[in-house]
Amino acid sequence: MQPSAAAGVGFPSSPQSASGEGITHYAHSKHPLVEVTLSELFTCGGCKEYGAGRRFACQDCDFQLHDFCATSPPVLNNHPFHGHHQLVFHAKPKSAKGGISWPRCDVCGKSSKGFAFRCRACNFQMHPCCAMLTTEAHFPAHPHALRLLPAVSTTTNGGVACGQCSKRRSGRMYRCTVCEYHLHAVCAKDFINGLQANGIPPPERPSALGTAARLASQVVIEFIGGLIEGLGEGMGEALVQNIVRGRCVSRRRIQPP
Repeated sequence: MQPSAAAGVGFPSSPQSASGEGITHYAHSKHPLVEVTLSELFTCGGCKEYGAGRRFACQDCDFQLHDFCATSPPVLNNHPFHGHHQLVFHAKPKSAKGGISWPRCDVCGKSSKGFAFRCRACNFQMHPCCAMLTTEAHFPAHPHALRLLPAVSTTTNGGVACGQCSKRRSGRMYRCTVCEYHLHAVCAKDFINGLQANGIPPPERPSALGTAARLASQVVIEFIGGLIEGLGEGMGEALVQNIVRGRCVSRRRIQPP
């Protein structure tokens, strides 16, 4: 179920090019995409975010697109979230900072790893799903109308807990026009992408720090493996045993008497 909006953005009702029963999309030009509705969770091949329900899917491979990603227009003019500049659709994301940290969406605060609308005049950007949100809407999670609060920094945790996830996090928030109910924009997206309608809780993605730690561990393991292979099995095993003994001796030395 999608929110009913007092103000919103309308995307095209059909993708750019139809051919028979499917559509041709530049993001997956080798196979046609067919519009289907499935309750299973999927990862959109465009924006790289989760979804469920309605989608455009390839019948020959696992490629799938959110319906709103498949129908994203080339530009957005006078969008309520950024009305003073034109927003241009980009199929490829900006490069990750240092290969680890991706640029963040200015609406939900999550990483932007694929399809996005970006401003050429400033650094504003948002996911296609965030572009479907509105400044004021009724969500099934609350009986009153919710209004989007003014933008604040998306890099700092908010001071108000969300009524949907009970957490404090970065990104913009909706506030009830009648009571003190608050809803994260990132939680509101689940009413757009089909997760709420299909009863699927949003999966937790690993943090950037955890990803960096795993990558560093993998590099060390591969280095030691290559070193052992280069020295020969016997000498390599002896080297590893000496390293382990050295650690044990060091630990014994620093233990208090």
